[in-house]
Amino acid sequence: MTMVTLSVASRDAVSRRFADAMNGEKQGAHISFASPDLIWQVLTAKRWALLKTMTGAGPMLIRALARGVGRDVKAVHADVTALLSQGILDREEDGRIVFPYEGIHVDFHLHAA
Repeated sequence: MTMVTLSVASRDAVSRRFADAMNGEKQGAHISFASPDLIWQVLTAKRWALLKTMTGAGPMLIRALARGVGRDVKAVHADVTALLSQGILDREEDGRIVFPYEGIHVDFHLHAA
């Protein structure tokens, strides 16, 4: 199963993971955010629903995705564009969009203020 980890990580942590990968250490797929607030800003409830629908589904047209989540095509297009700009979704050569993972793991710690 191809799993992606969504996490909160500092720039230093991301740089260390990159350096380790360059040294041949397997890192797995990661999408990192600078803060928990940024995760929730990018991954709104409606965008999370899109990811849930797309997980393991392969490439799809935006219209089919909109039908799958029961939303307006224009609104789904706006959310897909936001997820594409953040590097969370990919666009195939034929224009279909894909979330190329079969599972999602979310990993971050909440500390006392």
